[in-house]
Amino acid sequence: MILCDTNILIEIYKGNLGVTEIVKSIGQQNIAVSDVTCAELIFGARNKKELQVIRKDLKKLHILPIEANISTLAVELVEKYALSHKLSLPDSLIAATAIIHDIELYTLNLKDFRFLKSVRLFQVS
Repeated sequence: MILCDTNILIEIYKGNLGVTEIVKSIGQQNIAVSDVTCAELIFGARNKKELQVIRKDLKKLHILPIEANISTLAVELVEKYALSHKLSLPDSLIAATAIIHDIELYTLNLKDFRFLKSVRLFQVS
């Protein structure tokens, strides 16, 4: 299982063939997203038609909810890294989801997570 950051799905919607091919090689059945990614995609929908497409696509993926242990870890990460590394709340929740579920995180924003030694980043070969 691979946790995809929001930017991965955005790139797929933009038609980025490189990202699309990588996600296809991982396999849809092996893709998970955080509730945070769901909320960010829904928030970014430009109209009702786009919103319907997003909802339909999300139903095909494993959605990992923000449970108490994820929330607690995210707060700890923010406390430790918000000032020094500008870790945002959404990124801390996504990172905590990857850590708690012990899965790799696929992101294009490596700088947002690289300093978190407990996050295993998906390496594109």
